[in-house]
Amino acid sequence: MTQGGLGDEIRNLNIPRLPTGRIGLIIGVIVLAGLVISSIYTVEPEENGIVLRFGRFVRTTQPGLNFKLPLRFERVIKVPVQRQLKEEFGFATVQAGVRTQYTDRGKQGESNMLTGDLNAAVVEWVVQYRIVDSYRYLFRVRSVRETFRAMSEAVMREVVGDRTVNEVLTVGRQEIADLALIKLQALCDQYENGVKVEQVVLQDVNPPDAVKPAFNEVNEAQQERERMINEAQSEYNKVVPRARGEAQQTIRQAEGYALDRVNRATGDAQRFTALYQAYRLAPDVTRKRMYLETLGRILPRVEDKIILDDELSGVLPLLNLNRTGGER
Repeated sequence: MTQGGLGDEIRNLNIPRLPTGRIGLIIGVIVLAGLVISSIYTVEPEENGIVLRFGRFVRTTQPGLNFKLPLRFERVIKVPVQRQLKEEFGFATVQAGVRTQYTDRGKQGESNMLTGDLNAAVVEWVVQYRIVDSYRYLFRVRSVRETFRAMSEAVMREVVGDRTVNEVLTVGRQEIADLALIKLQALCDQYENGVKVEQVVLQDVNPPDAVKPAFNEVNEAQQERERMINEAQSEYNKVVPRARGEAQQTIRQAEGYALDRVNRATGDAQRFTALYQAYRLAPDVTRKRMYLETLGRILPRVEDKIILDDELSGVLPLLNLNRTGGER
């Protein structure tokens, strides 16, 4: 078949042709629809929209349906200002879930640190933060995420470098986290990167693997020392307070006895003085009263009593000479 014959056959087919004006209208509608679609965008509730016109910042849009110039005249960057973000140092989350999986592959350079007493420690931590100023976050600092990570690592190395290895591994962890948060926020304010640091958490702190056995032995020795100290302190608390209490009791008893003796002696002296004064006023009466009081105390103790008359010439009839010692 020749080329001309094929063209004649195609022309002979009754294919309907669209008018030129209708084609232009369809193209115009499509172009208009494209312009309208490219002019509408939605900002999520946790985001802010940063509008750039030819690469220059012009405004910030709030959550909801918004409009911009179509095509590439204006471009929108959405920044999650209400979402809490986090950066992990010394490890990375492989899979989050009920049993989250982590890995430290390629992260050893971040976690290996030198303490203030020239010991090594492996410190893994997490920084949680929010973006509070979208404009500063995007335009004040270049590569803001990488810069923020570098700032966090520098601050943590500074804080850990001022502590001993025992403080880093045990009692000083919370203090380190709090101080690192304060210093990191101060750096963020200085750089004006629009970030608010909400929390710094030391995820895991361990000695390097090469020295773990020796470190564990040192810990066991320290724990044994603490145990023995606690036992000795417990025994001390049992014995010493009891001895002190007994000593105080003895002292109090002695003081009470001394006070009793002094009071008795004082009372006896005052009584003797009173008797003497009474005796001076009436010697005969006082002498007779003292005599009767003395007899009243002595006579009840005497078993056999013999009362003699002053005019009695002999006493032998009154004595029972047949009684032996101890018999009545």
